Amino acid sequence: MVGAVVVAAGRSARMGGVDKIVAPLAGRPLLLHALAAFEACAVVQRVVVVAAPERRDAIAALIAEAGCAKVADVVTGGERRRDSVRAGLERLSDVEIVAVHDGARPLVTPAIIAEGVSLARETGAAVAAWPLADTLKRADGSGRVLETIPRDGVWLIQTPQVFRRDLLLAAHAATAADATDDAALVERLGQPVYLYRGAAENIKITTPGDLALAEALLRLRGTA
Repeated sequence: MVGAVVVAAGRSARMGGVDKIVAPLAGRPLLLHALAAFEACAVVQRVVVVAAPERRDAIAALIAEAGCAKVADVVTGGERRRDSVRAGLERLSDVEIVAVHDGARPLVTPAIIAEGVSLARETGAAVAAWPLADTLKRADGSGRVLETIPRDGVWLIQTPQVFRRDLLLAAHAATAADATDDAALVERLGQPVYLYRGAAENIKITTPGDLALAEALLRLRGTA
């Protein structure tokens, strides 16, 4: 069985006071766009949404009203992202493969999810990513360029990040240290993590400008 943890417990610190998870995007709350991709992905059977404590009841009501059939539970997140993921994992005890996705990435597609699941079945750990196209430079605190970094082999990491559940649990149990994503925890075990192409438009909503960009991308898809 395949499950998914959709993390929607962030603080929206750069959104100017707007809770991005429920911000309107093409006529419906942003989170519902991400959930719709999992609803439409045939290889995923169950979804657990992780919400901030103060928003848990409101998000649960929103999901119930939308009729998201695969959402089995809405649970309370923790202080750190990894704590929120762990809370979701604990509610998916009967799955073999788990996809971890940021609820603030509304343009994920069923195909991206399915490809990650297929690769994780084969390798144990698969992460959606996009190859870096821009020139990359390292600078000091004053902004003075120190070096130009070759971009060959450099990827921008996205979600979903898909793992065998037992491997991801072992990675969480191995250290209490924080990490920017679940793949970093698996890497610390010495286990290989494989990247696959997500999509350039699989953006994470961080600022109000990102919402406008996502709306434009949805119009290009013909779904706005």
